[in-house]
Amino acid sequence: MVARLVIAAPSSGAGKTTVATGLMAAFAGRGLAVSPHKVGPDYIDPGYHALATGRPGRNLDAYMCGTGLIAPLFEHGARGCDLAVVEGVMGLYDGAADQGELASTAQVAKLLKAPVVLVVDASSQSRSVAALVHGFASWDPEVRIGGVILNKVATDRHEHLLREALGESGVPVLGVLRRAPAVATPSRHLGLVPVAERQAQAVEAVAAQAEQVRQGCDLDALMALARSAPPLHDEAWDPAFAGRLTAGGWVVPTLPQTSSGGTPTAPAGRMPTTRPVVAVAGGAAFTFSYAEHAELLTAAGADVVTFDPLREEALPEGTSGLVIGGGFPEMYGAELSANEPLRKAVAELAASGAPIAAECAGLLYLARSLDGTPMCGVLDADARMSERLTLGYRDAVAVSDSSLAATGTRMRGHEFHRTVIEPGAGPNAAWGLRQPERRVEGFVQQGVHASYVHTHWAGAPEAAVRFVEHCAKGPAA
Repeated sequence: MVARLVIAAPSSGAGKTTVATGLMAAFAGRGLAVSPHKVGPDYIDPGYHALATGRPGRNLDAYMCGTGLIAPLFEHGARGCDLAVVEGVMGLYDGAADQGELASTAQVAKLLKAPVVLVVDASSQSRSVAALVHGFASWDPEVRIGGVILNKVATDRHEHLLREALGESGVPVLGVLRRAPAVATPSRHLGLVPVAERQAQAVEAVAAQAEQVRQGCDLDALMALARSAPPLHDEAWDPAFAGRLTAGGWVVPTLPQTSSGGTPTAPAGRMPTTRPVVAVAGGAAFTFSYAEHAELLTAAGADVVTFDPLREEALPEGTSGLVIGGGFPEMYGAELSANEPLRKAVAELAASGAPIAAECAGLLYLARSLDGTPMCGVLDADARMSERLTLGYRDAVAVSDSSLAATGTRMRGHEFHRTVIEPGAGPNAAWGLRQPERRVEGFVQQGVHASYVHTHWAGAPEAAVRFVEHCAKGPAA
């Protein structure tokens, strides 16, 4: 059993990331193996979590992966750890729009049977904090709020008033944090600035967060609360098992069991006999990825090699397929454009028909231009920054056969960008979206699948298997 805590808040901006990251770093500093997790589709916070713990930050997204995979994915990431800290998303009870509690922090806490620590921004209240905490603690009796951490407390007098009020609530105060500019992390148009763009400063910020938590929180009480979580009885998710099942023709949203409760034997599948090289874009411009994607590609038979389009002028040797995830190419447009040898190599790979999976930032990189700056020119489209934020979950259906999905395949994803691309879809679109409005978007041409929609392949492992199979067949496929 892994001890575990969910760090939640009444709303965004209360300090969840500061507290969660600080707790991770403080407990890791005690010599514990700490497993970091994040509710929802966020890519940036897990980078800070990884810095704090030395382990991959992993997402738990009930919308994209399904509720049945939350506990197995958690068990997979937390295997062998002493403690898991799960940072929530938005307010405790906020989830996917018009979907009730789906994908909310509260739902994930219930699926993990984990106690919740509520982080409250106390900067503009005193006795009212008790009413707020009472409301959150009593709203859903299945959600166990085991304690409160008060953030942005101004003075000793302010702390006294808050503690006195909460003394009547029955919810213990497990920490009090003063306002501290040193722990702040800079933000821009899509949230926090990623670790990869400010490595030295990020290290300093995480160290400051850990020290603030050590000084202001009762770590022993928090650990006791984490250890009070009951055992989970779910099988840990296994990328090799998920891939084999899919390769054999099963689409598995959860790990199945036989009537006797055991795990069924996976069919042999159609695993490739050679291991194609799949290049994955990384570095400061392409920081958005889920750890499970590389694990699924590897399990499906590929050798995954990460490269940095800002630094390297050639694709990894023997590249058979290319994955370009999300990130901030708009911040590095000049540098990406200046790397002409790599842009030419990517265009040549696309022209050969090799599989290329590009999401959001990858879509922009494959475009003809970004804010007037030349990109790879794979797509007959131009991208630019926009004042409008496009944000939300997407229910998508593949409208063209591609290296990722057969026509008619349904997947769930997420959009998060302040750019637009014109046209928004090619002659062969990637996805038909059902909500919030019906439209087609993205591009499928030869082996390229390019779209604004981020997907989580743990919820659709057949995508990784199909991609590797196309890589193994070669460009002629």
